[in-house]
Amino acid sequence: MKNLLRKAFDPEHFRTEGHKLVDMLADHLEAQYTGQPPQVLAYSQPEEFSLSWEQMVQRQDLGGLFAKVLENSIALHHPHYLGHQISPPVPAAALSSLLVDVVNNGMGVYEMGMAGTMMEREVVLRLAKALGMGPKAGGFLTSGGSLANLTALLAARRAWQGGDVWQKGAHAFPPLALMVSEQAHYCVDRAARILGMGEEGIIKLPVDDQFRVRPAAMAAAYQAAQAKGLSVIALIGSACTTATGSFDPLPEMADFAEAHGLWFHVDGAHGAATAFSHQYKSLVAGIERADSVTVDFHKMLLTPAVNTALVFREESASYATFAQEASYLWSEADSPEWHNLAKRTFECTKQMYSLKAFALFHLYGEALFEQFVDQVYGMARTLADLIAADPQWELLIRPQANIVCFRHLGDGQTDLNGLNGQIRQRMVEKGHFYLVQTMIRGKLYLRVTLMNPFTEEGHLRGFLEEVNRFAQQRQS
Repeated sequence: MKNLLRKAFDPEHFRTEGHKLVDMLADHLEAQYTGQPPQVLAYSQPEEFSLSWEQMVQRQDLGGLFAKVLENSIALHHPHYLGHQISPPVPAAALSSLLVDVVNNGMGVYEMGMAGTMMEREVVLRLAKALGMGPKAGGFLTSGGSLANLTALLAARRAWQGGDVWQKGAHAFPPLALMVSEQAHYCVDRAARILGMGEEGIIKLPVDDQFRVRPAAMAAAYQAAQAKGLSVIALIGSACTTATGSFDPLPEMADFAEAHGLWFHVDGAHGAATAFSHQYKSLVAGIERADSVTVDFHKMLLTPAVNTALVFREESASYATFAQEASYLWSEADSPEWHNLAKRTFECTKQMYSLKAFALFHLYGEALFEQFVDQVYGMARTLADLIAADPQWELLIRPQANIVCFRHLGDGQTDLNGLNGQIRQRMVEKGHFYLVQTMIRGKLYLRVTLMNPFTEEGHLRGFLEEVNRFAQQRQS
């Protein structure tokens, strides 16, 4: 047993295998940047694929294992990747992940993660400044937008003037509710249910033809909730929505929240990064007035997943959310110790997320994020122009962000949902391009998210040609 432990922790073995892995990854990146090989995904059916992994368990070849993982993973750095909202990470951020995993410092209390704590504070303050949230802003990093949104709503409940639910329990108060776009990410619905609000406590706001909340609808929804005996504690804006990339009217929503004493939270997991772009930052005008904002670094800020910031306009609000005794971690439960992060985060042990983002600020500054936003937003507009110019296509809306929804109209087809669903499945199985799909008001649309800075107009033309080929095959 001792010999096996020494072998597992041997620094020279780590050095040798590490050099091999870096070389393998560098070759992989170089090939993906140029679009060679053409496949972005080597798709296999789940039942068939599981058998090969059962066999891999019995082998002891680390290089072979790494190669198999690369071979069977979606290539986010490939210009044909047009799928989900996740960044192709900058290599420097990926190298940071290696250091983070080796030192494995937990980030609950200061002495367990001193360097990470300092970097986390700087990253959040840089982000808060870009968002324009003022000198009292602050926050922390956490594991994903879903957890960040839940934590923000816990803070909203704690700040509610109707009583301290955290201490006294929900049974002591009337039913609570929140107001949110009908197009909001499902995690907001999930967070409300976790908080005990139930379906009735999720007040869905109707949207306009651009899938943005209609400001005129807020008053009626609020009054209807009150008439049911619900106490609305928060209003949530999307910047932007997941399905269509639409930005809610944040200034009008901020006005309404302020007038009615509601906590205003913005789910900016994807679109808040727009604040780094001079060209597009008007899309998030009003975000600086939010009480809290969620921002995913792993979506539009080029870091490995998962890595999310939750920023509060008044940092003091972040300390009250989880106030409780934990004498083995800290001596004073109610003191605002910014350096003891577990006082404010859902997690106690959490990863040193900060290094991955800090490294990018350190090496490239905010200009990196601005160039990335400008590039992928611009390519989305290029794709929309190509779609709008061809009568075979129907563009859902002009893209506001880097998300484009469209569908093939077929040739006398009545079942357009079936046609477009089969187009998407055929493309995934072929693997030359990767895209997803979404249902909007009962209609299935092909959905593209431009996430790769190396995707150019030529790639997009090739993508549409392939979609057309599959549409013609389906109809013949």
